[in-house]
Amino acid sequence: MQFQAHIRSVENTDLKYSLLDFFKAESNVILLDGNTSNDDSFNWVIAAGTVDEISVGEQNAFEELQAFHEKHKDWVFGSLSYDLKNGLEKLESNHADGIKAPALHFFLPKYLFVFREKHLVIYHHESQKEFELEILSRVFTSSEIGFNSSVKSRVSKNSYVDCVNRIKGHIQRGDIYEMNYCQEFYAENTDLNPLEVFKSLNAASKAPFSCYFKLGDTYLLSASPERFVKKDGTHIISQPIKGTRRRGVNLEEDEHLKKELYEDQKERSENVMIVDLVRNDLSRIAEKDTVKVDELFGIYTFDQVHHMISTISCELRANKDLKDIFQAIFPMGSMTGAPKIRAMKLIEKFEQTKRGLYSGAVGYISPEGDFDFNVVIRSIQYNALNKYLSFMVGGAITMGSDAEMEYEECLVKAKALFEVLEGEYAETVS
Repeated sequence: MQFQAHIRSVENTDLKYSLLDFFKAESNVILLDGNTSNDDSFNWVIAAGTVDEISVGEQNAFEELQAFHEKHKDWVFGSLSYDLKNGLEKLESNHADGIKAPALHFFLPKYLFVFREKHLVIYHHESQKEFELEILSRVFTSSEIGFNSSVKSRVSKNSYVDCVNRIKGHIQRGDIYEMNYCQEFYAENTDLNPLEVFKSLNAASKAPFSCYFKLGDTYLLSASPERFVKKDGTHIISQPIKGTRRRGVNLEEDEHLKKELYEDQKERSENVMIVDLVRNDLSRIAEKDTVKVDELFGIYTFDQVHHMISTISCELRANKDLKDIFQAIFPMGSMTGAPKIRAMKLIEKFEQTKRGLYSGAVGYISPEGDFDFNVVIRSIQYNALNKYLSFMVGGAITMGSDAEMEYEECLVKAKALFEVLEGEYAETVS
């Protein structure tokens, strides 16, 4: 597909929401929003409309994705479900799934909008001046989020605590060293205005890997702070998060909590285990002696929390391609555990909800085969057809974990999601 590009100087700060509203009837619409991040070539990008698309199951998914990209050699956008793990290893996912998103879905858009530093570049098939004028003159009008239900927990606090202690039993026996254990919060038979929810979430938690993804009747509304993997030429980086503290009520407390996080030996232990796992994953596709830790235990501040983030990089081996990369590193270590395969088997044993897009990834692949994908966390999913809403939160369980504190950390991570929905929370007590 040959895009034509047009550049406009733009001042409208609600432009991205106007564009999402304009394309709301399209089956494929995605916004990747870097918010305040200066780490990429755009502040935000929106892809909308469908020239071609691919939805596949868990088997041979990355081969199918590579063939789709090679067919077009163009910009494609989409999502990778956590459950693609089942096509990579002898694993399964048999829990309830209220969202029912595809295992892998990518699309080649009709329209592409790239915004950076007050300049909007519009790519489309043909010159359409009237279309551009309609877009740029459109003003987004806010409305209500429409949420009308109580949020319930799939797992009671007592059950959560019991599961954490049982997971620690597996750690004590040497089955695993660390496992990411997650729980679901959900609402049934609820109406929702997904765009308004995303706008509120994006204002409350201006995360660098936020995204809005409409795929037919399913929506992903994400305020993710975490990058899974980025490829730029032969250079690959991954930036796992392990380690969390709440924000302080004032600057003094904030600084104290950051220092406390940096010095916490439990958090450091969690982080370094996943760093080692990522180093091992990358070594499978890296040139010899190029895997390195660029930053260890970096402390980063977000609207709701402080996080400990490490950065690992490598240079890609000459004979390795897109499918090889994802087959080597997916799913991400920060959302599984160590050893990875054994941890994923225990995740299926202890969790009660199919993860689907949660702890999967959303991103883009460029015409040259470069890409950037987030980790789907701090995200609301919604199926408009069956009116089911879901969000999951979790954390790393190690031998040093305190079950009560892990539960409280989950609620800290979910704080913005609860606040945006403005709904009641009915805790499961059984």
